[in-house]
Amino acid sequence: MKLVGKLVGLFRMTADLTQAQLADRAAVQLETIASIEQGRRALLPDLARRLDQLLGTKGALETAVDNLPEVDLIPAWAEQYMDLEREALALSWYDSHVIPGLLQTEAYAKAVFRNRVPAFSDDEVAAQATARLERQEILRRSNPPTISMVVWEAALMLQLLPKRQYLEQLRHLHTCALLPGVCLQILPLVSRSHAGLDGPFTLLETPEHQYIAYSETQRGSQLVSDPNEVSILSQKYAMLRAQARSPEETLGLLDRLLGE
Repeated sequence: MKLVGKLVGLFRMTADLTQAQLADRAAVQLETIASIEQGRRALLPDLARRLDQLLGTKGALETAVDNLPEVDLIPAWAEQYMDLEREALALSWYDSHVIPGLLQTEAYAKAVFRNRVPAFSDDEVAAQATARLERQEILRRSNPPTISMVVWEAALMLQLLPKRQYLEQLRHLHTCALLPGVCLQILPLVSRSHAGLDGPFTLLETPEHQYIAYSETQRGSQLVSDPNEVSILSQKYAMLRAQARSPEETLGLLDRLLGE
């Protein structure tokens, strides 16, 4: 990523363009070009092709992006995903194991991190939970992204907390489900159809209207920008939404669990 970023910077300066000028011509944000040149953000295939055309680099950037090595480094990918999440126009999120991080209370987030193996120290648990809660700011900003979430009912049944804190988490879920731009759906345990058996994933739309997928496994995480792979996950998500309870039925389920 750093090498590709250096190439973008070199080609831009050879073309006698500032970062702002290149961003304007490529119809992206200045921060996008700056982050790519600094190696903090991956250059995606669509933008690589566009920059090759603008800079007259004869496919050099597209070739470089196509041949980036596979990287299995969780912190790097997670940090890059969080940068994209902060700027996303839309998020489509499927979770099967735990309540999505954007909808977790502090107590729930700490319980999740306390269950990590190898174990976090108390300070690490607190730091990780704080970072997770800070991400939730996007839910309440003046121009929040459009967020659709499908959660398997098994995640609701997992009681990582004492009863009082568990009910606080359910109540928080209910509150978040009523926020503007948020759609929450629960996939029933008794459903005979389940398009998400391969595990959780997130789809996001960038400010440049590019679509990216993110998924995590036990020992790795992956950002996916290949259009064919993103399309497959988009089809899975569309099927999951059809299989899940409606938003209204989901609120009714939460009311029943809360005894209201």
